[in-house]
Amino acid sequence: MTSALPPNTPDPAGPDPAPASQVRASALVRRPKLWLVPTVLCALVSLLLSLLYMGGILSPSDHLDRLPIALVDEDEGRPLPGQRENLGKQITDSVAAAGSSKTTIDWRRLDGAAAQDALASGKVFGALVVPADFTASVAALTTNRATARPTLTVLTNPGLGSLGSSLASQINQKAAHQASLSIGRQLSAASAVPTTRVLLSDPVTVVTRVGHPIGRHSGLGLTAFYYTLLLVLGGFIGGNLVNTGVDTALGYTDSELGPWHTRRPTVPISRTQTLLLKMLMTAGISLLTTTLVMVATIAILGMDADHIPMLWIFSYCATVAVGLGVQAINAAFGGIGQLVSMFIFIALALPSSGATVPLEATPAFYRFLGVFEPMHQLSSGVRSILYFDARGDAGLARGWIMIAVGMVLALAFGFAMTHYYDRRGLRRLTPQPE
Repeated sequence: MTSALPPNTPDPAGPDPAPASQVRASALVRRPKLWLVPTVLCALVSLLLSLLYMGGILSPSDHLDRLPIALVDEDEGRPLPGQRENLGKQITDSVAAAGSSKTTIDWRRLDGAAAQDALASGKVFGALVVPADFTASVAALTTNRATARPTLTVLTNPGLGSLGSSLASQINQKAAHQASLSIGRQLSAASAVPTTRVLLSDPVTVVTRVGHPIGRHSGLGLTAFYYTLLLVLGGFIGGNLVNTGVDTALGYTDSELGPWHTRRPTVPISRTQTLLLKMLMTAGISLLTTTLVMVATIAILGMDADHIPMLWIFSYCATVAVGLGVQAINAAFGGIGQLVSMFIFIALALPSSGATVPLEATPAFYRFLGVFEPMHQLSSGVRSILYFDARGDAGLARGWIMIAVGMVLALAFGFAMTHYYDRRGLRRLTPQPE
C-alpha cells in the first residue's frame, strides 16, 4: 500500500519507533552465507579484470605477430664493382628474408606510391625506405666525391597509435642499423687506412619522418580510442540508466534517494513491451548524448576532426548499438545483466580494442576477441574518420558492418528471450494495488 502523504514528505507524528525485534548488523555480519555470494563475485571480478587488462600490455614486443610494415626500394644506382645487385635490392631482400623466417613482422614490399597509400589507409604501421641515390652515395664514400652520408628513411604512422607507430619505428631503425653495419663491413674491407675503416664501419644515417601526419590536437593518435570509449560508455551507462529508470517508473524497482524511499504502483506490462519501451528510449536519449559528446570534445576542447556529419552519424549508431545490446542482456539475465554487459562491452572490449596496443602485439586470446568485440570495430571506424579521410578500407566499412550486426543481434536476442518468458507466464512481479 502507498502512503496518503506525498512522496518524501516527513510524517508529522515523527519516525516510527524501531521494532523491538529489529536485527543488528553485528549479528548479521557473523553469518557465513551472507558473505558467500558477494565475496565470490568480487573475487572473481577482481581476478578476471586484473588478468584481462594487464595481460595484454605487459610485453607487447614478446607477442608480435605479423605487424605490417612497408618495405620500399627506390634505389636506382648501378651495382658496386663485383656485385650483381645494387645495395637497395640487397638490403630489402635481406630484411624480407629475415622476416620470412619468423612471423613477428609482415614486411610488405611496395613501391613508393603504394606505401604512401598503405600509410594513408592505416594498413601499415610504418615503412623503411631506401632512397633512389642510395647505392651512388655509398659508392662515393670510397672516393673524393662524397658530399653527404647515405641515408635510409623510416616513416611512422601516428594515426595507428603512438605505441604501434613506435614499435614499427624501432623495428625499422634496427633493420636500418644492421644494414649499415653490413655495408660498413664491405667498405672497411676495401680500405687499408685504419681511420677510414673506423669511419666506414657504420656509414648510413637513419632519418625518421612522419609518413602520414595527423593533427596537433589528436593526442598522438589516441583521440580515436578515447572518443570511442566515450561512445561505448555512453551506450553502456545510458542503457543501464534507462533500464533502472523505466523499472522504477513502472513500479518494478524501489526508489531510494538518501533516507527517502518510494514505490510506485506496478504498471501491468509484458516483458516484451517493457523491452520495446526501453529500446525506444535508449535510441531517443542517444541523440542527445552523442551530440553532447561531440560538442564537448570538438567544439569545447578542440579535438581535430574532419567529416563532422559522418562522425556524428557513426557515433550515434555506435552508441545505440551498445545501448540496445545492454537492454537485451538486462532483459535476458535480469539482476546480473549489468555484470554480464559490463564484461562484454567494457572488460573484454578494452584490452582487445587494438587502439592503444596493436592487436598484432597482444597474445592470441586478445586477437581472437578483436574479431567480434565491439570496441575494436568501433575504434577502427572512428580512427578512419578522424585520421584517414573516412576511407572504407581504413576500417570504416568494417565498423558499419559490425554496428549493423550488433543491432540485429541485440534485437533478435532481446525479443526472443522476452517473448519466451512471456509465453511461459514468467512475470517479473505481482502487480501492486494503487
